[in-house]
Amino acid sequence: MTSSNTRGRGQAVKSAARSTERETLTAAGRAGFVARGIVYVLIGLLSIRIAVGSGGGQADRQGALHEIATQPFGKTMLWALVVGFAAMALWRASRAVLTRGPRRKAGARLLDGGRAVFYASVCWATAVYAAGGGQGSSSNEQSQDWTASALELSYGQVLVGAAGCLLIGVGVVLAVRAAMRSFLRQMDTASMSGRTKQVVTALGVGGGVARGVVFAAAGVFVLVAAVRFDPDEAKGMDATLRSFAQTPAGPWLLVGVAVGLILFGVFSFASARWRRL
Repeated sequence: MTSSNTRGRGQAVKSAARSTERETLTAAGRAGFVARGIVYVLIGLLSIRIAVGSGGGQADRQGALHEIATQPFGKTMLWALVVGFAAMALWRASRAVLTRGPRRKAGARLLDGGRAVFYASVCWATAVYAAGGGQGSSSNEQSQDWTASALELSYGQVLVGAAGCLLIGVGVVLAVRAAMRSFLRQMDTASMSGRTKQVVTALGVGGGVARGVVFAAAGVFVLVAAVRFDPDEAKGMDATLRSFAQTPAGPWLLVGVAVGLILFGVFSFASARWRRL
């Protein structure tokens, strides 16, 4: 009887520990989506300001951090973002390492692991900026510096070309999956009203397609840099977004893409609320 009671208490403790772990990781994921949403909304707003000729600064993550820093309680908001990105890195890492099930194949785990590393680097860069370490290089400079370093390697031109093709492929996949509404499989649509589901679907489609277009366009510039063996052809997010205003469609194309990025930011907020984590 004593042994049975001990086992029962042990199972209860393990069950409580697993429940606490799930709640912690769920909270981390939701905080991460909020942080991602804030940055995308700000990048979209900065892009609109560029399109209409009212300045705008850098339309990338660094520009978004600068915009936050200039606001009242900006330092506090920056550190809140640090926590959010750290939480996202933790949640992605947990999915790569801890999550079990037939759908969690090696490819999905590897993708989550890569995302965890990415958000960890974003967290670190944001923390450095929040601590007063400076804004660092712009996305354009980082892209050109990486391309220049890669081109100096043996088979560097092939490596850069492959990176460009990978970015193009990622952009196409993001856009196609958004257009096909694949993201709805990850959302708790049963708890949404019909109207809410329509709004979330519109946000996911519009935002996801715009995000994919930006990724693909950045990949095209990296590919051109490889073909021409010229690192200056590579562009970060800021220069990629600005390039949309130089097309025959003019600033209106940039406005359209910018609105799409804002939609993706709002969709991230919706993911924080309704995504199954």
